Amino acid sequence: MDIAEIFKRFPSQELCIKHLESIRWPKAPACPYCKSTSTTPLPDELRHHCNRCNTSFSVTVGTIFHHTHLPLQKWFLAVMLVLNAKKGISSRQLSRDLRVNKDTGWRIGMQIRKAMTQAHQRELLRGLIEADETYIGGNPRRDFPGHKHPRGRGTSKTPVVGMIERGGKVRAEAVTKKDLSAKKLSALVRKNVDIRNATLITDEYAGYVHIQRFMPHETVNHQVWYVDGHKHTNTIECFWALLKRGIVGQFHKVTLRHLPKYIDEFCYRFNHRDIPDLFGLTLNRAVGRG
Repeated sequence: MDIAEIFKRFPSQELCIKHLESIRWPKAPACPYCKSTSTTPLPDELRHHCNRCNTSFSVTVGTIFHHTHLPLQKWFLAVMLVLNAKKGISSRQLSRDLRVNKDTGWRIGMQIRKAMTQAHQRELLRGLIEADETYIGGNPRRDFPGHKHPRGRGTSKTPVVGMIERGGKVRAEAVTKKDLSAKKLSALVRKNVDIRNATLITDEYAGYVHIQRFMPHETVNHQVWYVDGHKHTNTIECFWALLKRGIVGQFHKVTLRHLPKYIDEFCYRFNHRDIPDLFGLTLNRAVGRG
């Protein structure tokens, strides 16, 4: 689906609401406050009245569209723009495309990212798994001309740990420097990987030294070679390149507070890249049905 089809399928507010109602309430409208299905549609308001708690409500209550004053068509267009932007779309660009102010564009983007969260992800990675870390942040080498700043694990940037299943899904999480210890990295692996049905491939960083105690673990020495048969971390490196191009090229600067939401966005698009109706899946998650 693209934005042209959004205009074609959802030209009015009424059609947008009816579509959300068909997703959220496939059988009958239910009050979001007391969960009662004893409701009465209100005339010409696209709202419903609950006969149990005597309140009125619309399908947007409790969703990412709650309290919005924008037409839902613009929200649907925003969802499509975010999903189609492989390297992300900035709030400024979103505000220009939707003809809203920059603050509204920022809020729309952050609300859509709520539907892309990894928080409820329970499926574990299996098979050949690559794990690696990258570092997100500004470019400190420009802050102090002539002064050398350490790269890699010696940098002051925010570390992000990721694991990717060959030909499958990716998990990534912003952490602190303390979380790069052997104990914490082992816990992250257990959290995201089916250790009985997977083999982990990493570089020779000492933080992965305990992995071999509870699951198969192979390493690649990047000082000697990058690929040795099936042993490489090129897949996770490709994902890091995509993430960094988005952070640096589109968003330019991301605060530590909101960095996890942006990471979730890139993971979401990557993990569902082969789904034909990603727009429909995202709307399902947006109204709490995903």
